[in-house]
Formats: sequence, C-alpha cells, structure tokens
Amino acid sequence: MTLLSGIDLEAELRQVEAHWTPRVVGRVNDQYVKVAKLLGELVWHAHDAEDEMFIVVSGRLRIQLPDDQEVVLTPGQFYIVPRGVQHNPVADEEVHIVLIETVTTAHTGDVIVEGTVPVERQLGNLYRTDANT
Repeated sequence: MTLLSGIDLEAELRQVEAHWTPRVVGRVNDQYVKVAKLLGELVWHAHDAEDEMFIVVSGRLRIQLPDDQEVVLTPGQFYIVPRGVQHNPVADEEVHIVLIETVTTAHTGDVIVEGTVPVERQLGNLYRTDANT
C-alpha cells in the first residue's frame, strides 16, 4: 500500500512571499484552491460570473461590502462573496487565507491595478498535478 500525503496549508503559506499574491495549491474540478497572505487593503472589485470563498487560517479579515456593510472573519470562519457583488478585502494585521475560486476568476475582477496578479503567475511552477491525488 502506498501512503499519500495531504497538503499542509501552513507549509504552503510559508512559501508565499508577497502580500496579495495568491498561490494555487490544488484544484477540485473547475475550482482552484489558493493560499495567500494579506496586509492592508486590495481594491474594490467584483467577479461578474463567479462566487469567491474566503477562509481565514490566521488573523482577522474584514471584507467591505456595498452600503457600508462589512463581514469580519476570524480563524476557522469563511464567507462567500456572491458573484457580481463589489467587495474590498482589508487586513489590518497580516492574515493567512485559503481562497476557493473557479479557474476563470480574475484576481481583481475587471479592475486592473498595480497589485493585480494574473492566474498564470498564481500557478507559476508551484502547482503540482499530484495535489489532486
């Protein structure tokens, strides 16, 4: 019998060097599983065709929403931003997260800023096809 290993999220997060730079660590059907470190705020944006799931591993994440609404997430909590909803993630302290997004989700939706990271760069050479086994 061959013993397989699971993906160690903490180890994967240690590989993330820059804030707001998601790193693909797996794929489930048409969804990427990504890890990221956040600090500060990204940019108001929406994903017109996709929902986006934020899962907090460590720290405290605020997700600003329209009409002065806000979701605050702590470790072990998640929130799904529905498709088409403007949102702005804010990390007042460093936050480690897992993102679950379709493979077509653009980092900052239709808003392009200096910190926008294309999916190809999120994949880099770090994505292992054996992560699916």
